[in-house]
Amino acid sequence: MSAVVHQQHDVRRARYAVAAVFAVHGAVTGSFATRVPWIQEHAGVSAGQLGLALAFPALGASLAMPLAGSISHRFGARAALRGLIALWTLALILPSVAPNLLTLCLALFVYGATAGMSDVAMNALGVEVENRLDKSIMSGLHGMWSAGALIGSAAGTLAAHIGVDARLHHALAAAVLTVAGVTACTWVLDLQSAEDEEPPPRFALPPRSALLIGAIGFCAVFAEGASLDWSAVYLRDQLETSAGLAAACTTGFTLTMAIARIAGDHVVDRYGAVRTVRVSGAVAVLGGLLIVFAEHPAPAMGGFALMGLGIAVVVPLCFAAAGRSGANPSMAIAGVATITYTSGLIAPSAIGLLAQATSLMASFVLVTVLSCGIAGFASVLRAGDRTKITRPDAAVPDPRP
Repeated sequence: MSAVVHQQHDVRRARYAVAAVFAVHGAVTGSFATRVPWIQEHAGVSAGQLGLALAFPALGASLAMPLAGSISHRFGARAALRGLIALWTLALILPSVAPNLLTLCLALFVYGATAGMSDVAMNALGVEVENRLDKSIMSGLHGMWSAGALIGSAAGTLAAHIGVDARLHHALAAAVLTVAGVTACTWVLDLQSAEDEEPPPRFALPPRSALLIGAIGFCAVFAEGASLDWSAVYLRDQLETSAGLAAACTTGFTLTMAIARIAGDHVVDRYGAVRTVRVSGAVAVLGGLLIVFAEHPAPAMGGFALMGLGIAVVVPLCFAAAGRSGANPSMAIAGVATITYTSGLIAPSAIGLLAQATSLMASFVLVTVLSCGIAGFASVLRAGDRTKITRPDAAVPDPRP
């Protein structure tokens, strides 16, 4: 019995450790985002050139994500995550020291590649911990990422407000976050591949199951990117609100998502992934309709809040389903992550182009239609519904990798 208790303790400890890694990952993103204006000025690039440079993180992530499975296979999950999270936190330094457009693009390519590989590795370990605990934790893990991003953003905002050089700010942040991330990796699960196990291919097309799951993730991330980048503009231009009220709408959307993710695991455990996503999609559609038909700020702000609530748990459940959808979880997770990263890349510009051709209201009609896809195709996430074990030894976590 003592061995069983010890195994359970190790798995619970691994849960908190991987949650800390998620928070560190988010803090890097928040730290970078707040200093983009400084980086633009330092590199001497125009708005259009900055837009080009900001496409390189998604490009780097998309190309590098499939490598995460091979790295984990060769070095083991714990060592791989420790190395990848350290590369990601240290990559925070690169954009702020780039002196021109070319070096900025190269820096952001590396920044995105390390972000993507560490993202795949930590999500794969999160799915494994969830399987061993036999209860949902992925929504909460992504909630920790959101919390880390908010903390990183707050620190970056303070640094910018008092005029700290971004090179110094990012060097200090990278040092602190590297120590925190590497230390947290000490207690994640140490999964090792069997000696006779074939290594995953370095580059391969995502499996069909990942494409279907990724399609739902695409819809959710598109709605997230559109709401984050355009909610304030929507209130200002469509409803003629003040800048402060418009900014508050974006903050409300972000907070709603973070809170819903942290609380979402209890809902998923009770109702299952498929039913949760169906209802979530319906809530997002309701939010979209409020946004589109709002004639006053209050309904539109309520609509964006409902949009955040509706899409919050979708991407975590996509990763959970991908991790259980086939024989190679890392490859499936990498496929889903690539699709969602692509959605996050194209959503803001697609909304802008459609708004320019028609209207911003029409752009959010598209967001609402995509939200219908979340509800309509939720059954694809059936792999995310865990089958409860009723054996007498069900409490014993599987010690094998």
